[in-house]
Amino acid sequence: MAEENKYFQLQIITPDRIFYEGEASMVEFNSVDGELGVYKHHIPLTTVLAPGIVTITESGGQKEAAIHAGFVQILGEKVTFLAEVAEWPDEIDVARAEAAKARAEERLRNHAADIDVARAEIALQRALVRIGIKQ
Repeated sequence: MAEENKYFQLQIITPDRIFYEGEASMVEFNSVDGELGVYKHHIPLTTVLAPGIVTITESGGQKEAAIHAGFVQILGEKVTFLAEVAEWPDEIDVARAEAAKARAEERLRNHAADIDVARAEIALQRALVRIGIKQ
């Protein structure tokens, strides 16, 4: 297979910007159904993103970013992420993520009747993804 034939178009779009646009030979990410790795000509699929690290394999190597929620549409020659939040590692404030983690853990430990447990769990997941990508 020729080198140029293994690449597909990849877009990661957030509400405030086109986060990434380029050619990739593989993209790996977390969906609500588990981890997925996508190559060109993957079976068409639409899935829901789970918080995690997306790994983009390009001709020059790999890039990683934190993705927090959204959808992914996979077509044979194109993969499109519609993400609520996407961040490169250098955009993440680790101290802020650590503070968010501590707050979420405290809320989950002492979940009073007025605490939204699902929201606290999502906040904890986001903080852990942000901390994880910086390590």
